[in-house]
Amino acid sequence: MAEKGLANRSSSSLDNGSPEVSQHKSPLDARNIDKYHLNASADDKVQRKLKQRHVQMIAIAGTIGTGLFLGSGAALRGAGPLGALIAYALVGTVAYSSLCAIGELSTHAPISGTFPHFASRWVDPAFGFAVGWVYFWSSAISTPVEITAATILLTFWDDNANHLPIYTAVICVAVCAINIFGVKYFGEFTLITGLIICGLVIDLGGAPNRDRIGFRYWRNPGALARAGLVDNLHTDRFLAILSVIVQAAFSFQGMELVAIAASETENPRRNIAKAVRRVFYRIILFYVLGILIIGMCVSSDDPALLQDTGNAAESPFVIAINRAGIKVLPHIINACVFTSAFSAGNSYLFCASRVLYGLALRGQAPRFLAYCTKNGLPVAAVIASSAFAFLSFMNVSSGSETVFNWFVNLSTVAGFFLWWSINITYTRFNRAMKVQGYDVTANVYHNRLQPYLAYWGIFWTTIFILINGFEVFFDFQADDFVTAYINIPIFFALFLGYKIIGRTRFWRAHEMDLWTGVPSIEETESPEVPPTTVSEKIAAFLF
Repeated sequence: MAEKGLANRSSSSLDNGSPEVSQHKSPLDARNIDKYHLNASADDKVQRKLKQRHVQMIAIAGTIGTGLFLGSGAALRGAGPLGALIAYALVGTVAYSSLCAIGELSTHAPISGTFPHFASRWVDPAFGFAVGWVYFWSSAISTPVEITAATILLTFWDDNANHLPIYTAVICVAVCAINIFGVKYFGEFTLITGLIICGLVIDLGGAPNRDRIGFRYWRNPGALARAGLVDNLHTDRFLAILSVIVQAAFSFQGMELVAIAASETENPRRNIAKAVRRVFYRIILFYVLGILIIGMCVSSDDPALLQDTGNAAESPFVIAINRAGIKVLPHIINACVFTSAFSAGNSYLFCASRVLYGLALRGQAPRFLAYCTKNGLPVAAVIASSAFAFLSFMNVSSGSETVFNWFVNLSTVAGFFLWWSINITYTRFNRAMKVQGYDVTANVYHNRLQPYLAYWGIFWTTIFILINGFEVFFDFQADDFVTAYINIPIFFALFLGYKIIGRTRFWRAHEMDLWTGVPSIEETESPEVPPTTVSEKIAAFLF
């Protein structure tokens, strides 16, 4: 009997024109499955305990963080309101391509290891090795970055430098404890929605100062700002947008976290598919509307945007609120942004530990890191990943702060390689499904724009990788050049090194293993229970 795809595994597809296949046997040689550890399902001990709302909040917390609340001010200053809006809208489409690709891969195979494993399985084991270690590094170092941001946010109320080590220690311990004792305790917040509404009220003249702003700042100082790199006006404005595109890409990174929890989620196919759809619309809505609103409420040459406090004082939302004469909200916003940074730190630590666990499970990291507790917690990988959180103490010492900033730049550029690799992996998976006679549209989640959406993502992430440090060529500094581009040789050194040692090769479409170790729908999904009470219906709509 022929089978059309994973979504129709229990039904015949002969009537749909699919060629007959037998029990989804993998065309890949069994010796290679064992050699490259492509099937580790028997050793995977994590348990499916996360609900859909937890999956969505892990992804949202990892994305809507200080990059939006604080970093959007730098984008407004750098390119002007229209330039920032263009940059964020473009990057949003690229983030969307990666989100759709990883959503489809994860709903097809909701197993530990996610995209590094998919890259090993459907591109090349060496490619998966490089993707896994680069992304582990990116996520692990992002944890202390968010902890540092949360600590600095506390200086909005307490500027005593002697207290910073204490705050850092407390936040580090809290983030690590949450990941050790249960990921279900991730924070949830709706700050950005309130800020968008507040900004609209201010813009329309509803604030205490009764100043109706409208699009005043789009006219003066103007919709587009200059980069100050070249004399030609139009070229300089283009370079300004280009610099903000890279910054916007940094802010959007984290959307892919929705797939990390696939192996620990109840009804993973259904819930991951819902999360992909809902997280995208929320983030695009929040980012695009947020940038539009702050561009209307704050001038791109506002002196407050030039501050580098690290706390809520430099947020364009707080600047707009202060200019409008509202006294209490800045403190509320700082508290909520602190919660955002704390939640993002949790998300990145969760992500790093699960990627490391997946690498260990498949023989690409030390085997002891695959140890799980009886409750399904990969405690060894969590503890190893938690060690990176304490790098946040580097910011307590002024001497090590420069080195820490290098780490930050390295980790953010590594995120571009992730989007790039996700889309490359999807195009190979899509090709294999078609060559082997399966209907790719029958998957629980599928986007009609694929695989062209993935090609769009590959093109732009390649551009992001190449231009992320373009400003260094106008004022060359060796350390800036290294941090901007060192990830390129690191990635390919990992790839080529593993390829030579492991003697791997790129899989051809007809021999890719699409099914070994992949649980069926009957094994992962239970019947969906429709909400009955009002509170359940509201929760179903929101989550």
